[in-house]
Amino acid sequence: MSQGSILLVDDDQSALSSMRDYLNDENFSVTAVTDYTTAIGSIRRQPPDIVITDVELGDQDGFDLLKWCQNNDVKSPVILLTGFGTIEGAVEAMRLGAVDYLTKPFSGEMLTSILRRALSKKEASGKSIPLPSTSPDTTVSPSKSLIGLDQKMVEIFDLIKSVSDTRSTVLITGESGTGKTLCARAIHQASSRSAGPFVEVACGAIPETLLESELFGHSAGSFTGAIADREGKFQQADGGTIFLDEIATASPALQVKLLRVLQNMEFEPVGSTKTRQVNARVILATNEDLKKRVMEGTFRQDLFYRINVVTLEVPPLRERLEDIASLTDFFLEKFKDQTGKPVQSFSDQALAALEKYLWPGNVRELENVIERAVVLGKSDILGINDLPSHLLDPSLWQSESYADRTLKQALTNPERKIILEALESHNWNRQKTAAFLGINRTTLYKKIRKLGLEPSNCKIM
Repeated sequence: MSQGSILLVDDDQSALSSMRDYLNDENFSVTAVTDYTTAIGSIRRQPPDIVITDVELGDQDGFDLLKWCQNNDVKSPVILLTGFGTIEGAVEAMRLGAVDYLTKPFSGEMLTSILRRALSKKEASGKSIPLPSTSPDTTVSPSKSLIGLDQKMVEIFDLIKSVSDTRSTVLITGESGTGKTLCARAIHQASSRSAGPFVEVACGAIPETLLESELFGHSAGSFTGAIADREGKFQQADGGTIFLDEIATASPALQVKLLRVLQNMEFEPVGSTKTRQVNARVILATNEDLKKRVMEGTFRQDLFYRINVVTLEVPPLRERLEDIASLTDFFLEKFKDQTGKPVQSFSDQALAALEKYLWPGNVRELENVIERAVVLGKSDILGINDLPSHLLDPSLWQSESYADRTLKQALTNPERKIILEALESHNWNRQKTAAFLGINRTTLYKKIRKLGLEPSNCKIM
């Protein structure tokens, strides 16, 4: 059964065929055309569920087709494609009503996510369009704070459930901000130790000279300032779980003591000869490559193999496109409650921008962006103007993958630079610029539009 009908418009036959084949494989019903006029005729005969159009279409462009749809009350959502995106182009596309604006090349996963959201929106408005089988109701998270529909996250949830009631050491890896601490808490909460303490230690935030004392405690008089016996984090975690974050920062001397604790669950406080026993589950996390650290000689090989019993790798947000919408809803509700502001949702355009961004700061960065939008937003529907401007920078979008670019796509950036420099050197006089470049004015106009050079900055000559 078809997931929905797609009108695909692109004057590049190779790109058109490639995208048509992909969408057909994803079980969409695709009509593929190469020009503006044919596209309008197809829409008049049978409006599709979604229109996907390239910006560059010869005499008319994708913006013209978008405007025609708006002027003729065509309800089909429109997605614009371009070989070179700009912030201005993205903003203009969203202003005119496009549901998304994608810079080539883009991943099939990204396109599928956008189509899924657009189809879901149409279904909510009364259209009978089947959705993909993945549903929030089918995903069971071991923690209310852990959210994920993406298959990678589903696998992590399953792994958390499998290891929760064992005593095995767990090593959680992933970039900063991906949610490693949440995963550690989820393991603890799902275990038989959930009634016991969960003790978190940020190893990288504690000076090396104090970390040993922080972990194992100390005896009175063991060093300057140690005026009394002090219990360490391992002792505090007895009967529960201790979570050692940023474990790669541990000194070689401390690594030796950690190895002993992990092997025998015993240690001596600093300045004491009395051995202490502890019953604690140990979970560790790092955002660094420990195998590389071992090869460099900065991390003990025997400790690495001791902690690498069960490894849980948390994917970066850019690899979890399906989760952005649900995470956005979660954080929106959180900050609505905190601020008391009557915010309802994000607009389709704003959500599209959130789904395209690369998120180098991962889930933590997304949370901060949502908090900012809720705090500063002046409407109950948050739009693209409520998002930081850098989220609309195409160079920071998911679609930027030079490894997969065609020769034509790879040459776009130098062409833009040459034309921009020529325009600037001729004071934005198009006639003189065209003569200098050895092309006619019409060709120059098309390239200015195609490459996203701001027309408002040009003098009309």
